[in-house]
Amino acid sequence: MATLVTFHAHPDDEAIACGGTMARAAAEGHRVVLVVATRGEHGEVEEGFLAPGETLGDRRTQETLAAAQVLGVSRVEFLGYRDSGMIGMPENDAPGCFWQADVDEAAARLAAILEDERADVLTVYDDHGNYGHPDHIQVYRVGVRAAELAGTPAVYESTMNRDRITEMMAVAAEGMDTPEAEEAAGDLDLETFGTPGELITTTVDVTAYLDQKRKAMAAHASQISESSFFLRLDADTFRAMWGTEWFVRRGAPEGTREDWLLGPAPAPA
Repeated sequence: MATLVTFHAHPDDEAIACGGTMARAAAEGHRVVLVVATRGEHGEVEEGFLAPGETLGDRRTQETLAAAQVLGVSRVEFLGYRDSGMIGMPENDAPGCFWQADVDEAAARLAAILEDERADVLTVYDDHGNYGHPDHIQVYRVGVRAAELAGTPAVYESTMNRDRITEMMAVAAEGMDTPEAEEAAGDLDLETFGTPGELITTTVDVTAYLDQKRKAMAAHASQISESSFFLRLDADTFRAMWGTEWFVRRGAPEGTREDWLLGPAPAPA
C-alpha cells in the first residue's frame, strides 16, 4: 500500500479538488494525509454564522477535520500560515501570510511531513493555482520544492479540465437559471482556468465516491452551504461536474494518459 499526501491552500479546497481521489485511495487501503497551508481566515461568512467568540479560522479548522473523517484521511496537518486573501487584496502583503512565506522555509515544513510519512505521491496545484489565487500558486511552488527536498517519487498537479468545465458550467447555468448560477459561471475566466484537456495526463473517475465528496464539501458549511450553487445541482449534473478529478503528473512523458495516481486496487478477498 502507498501513502498519498495531498497539499492544499485552504480548508474546503481538498474536498473540491481531490475529495474523490482521497476517498478512493483510503477505500483501497492506502494511507491518506492532508496538509493545509492556512486556516482560511479570510473566507466569507454570513453574519451570525459563527458562535460568540469563535473565529472563522477556528470554524474552518473543525470543518476540515470533519471533512477529513468523511474522506478517510488518516492525518491532518496545518503548516501554520495565514490566509492571503484574493489576488490584489491588502491581505496579500500581511506578515505571516502564505503568499509572503519564504518558499524554502515553507517547503522544509512540508518536506518534514513527507519524510515522516515516507510519501509515495504528493498532490499540489498547477503552476497558476487553477485560477490565479496567490495561495494556490504558492502551494505549487512550495509543494514542488518540498518534494525535491524529501525525494518524493511522484508529484501530481491537481487541475481542472478547462474544456470539460467550460461545457459543464454552461449546462449547469442553463439548468439553474438563477443569478447565483450566472455569478458562479461569471467568476471563472475560462480562458485561463485550469488546464487544456490535451495537457492532462491523469483522469480519475470518482463517481463511486461522490456521496463522500458531497458530504465532505457540505462539511465546510461556512463556505459551502446546502443552498449553494454546487450543492443544489441535481444528481446527474453533480455527477457530470464532480465525478472526474484531473491531474498532470510532473515529468511524465509527452502523451501520457493514465487513470490513477497510486498502484492497482487490491484483489477481492
